[in-house]
Amino acid sequence: MTVSITHFLKNAALETIGCATRSIVRCLWCWCLGALLAAAVQSAALATELSQLRLERADDGVYLSALAQFELPPVVEDALLKGIPMFFVVEADIYRYRWYWTDVQAASAARTMRLAYQPLTRRWRVNIASGLITNSAGLRATLNQNHDTLAEALSAIQRVARWKIAESAEVDRDAAYRLEFSFRLDLSQLPRPFQIGMAGQREWDISAQITAPLKLEPSASTESAK
Repeated sequence: MTVSITHFLKNAALETIGCATRSIVRCLWCWCLGALLAAAVQSAALATELSQLRLERADDGVYLSALAQFELPPVVEDALLKGIPMFFVVEADIYRYRWYWTDVQAASAARTMRLAYQPLTRRWRVNIASGLITNSAGLRATLNQNHDTLAEALSAIQRVARWKIAESAEVDRDAAYRLEFSFRLDLSQLPRPFQIGMAGQREWDISAQITAPLKLEPSASTESAK
């Protein structure tokens, strides 16, 4: 009788341990699944996408229009509110295909956009400058825009409208070309302490790039002249 009771207690203890182990495994599995889903959602929210790309050929050159879609991460917005300006850069490079050698660059263009918050007026300022700049001194000859809200200021930065990226003589109508177009937050313009502290943080990665054959559409003025 004693042996039977002991055997029963051992089995009950083992069963209890087994149930507890299975519960822990299920909890860990649910936690891991939740963490993966959260990471996927965060990654999707932080993704930068280039869309509505349009290339037009006019009499005086080639013009590019596009939309950079992204959500401003909270850490970036917080830095802006603390008075740290953000620099966004768009670059467009046109390469001519060569079957006998590497492709040659036919044209290149860049634009820098500075976004800053003005605490005294509680408004947002966007400075747009041609080319790549290394500091705020390069913004002297720029287009300045003031906006009441951050959303309005971001819209001005995200939308590229009829930006001239090449002269007419640089793109031969009978040749084949490809376009490399990119949009990014220029982290090198941030203060040194920020650059050190944000190492490895995905929230600061606002960038996208596309490469596609150069397909030019006639501009509206060219079409109306026909």
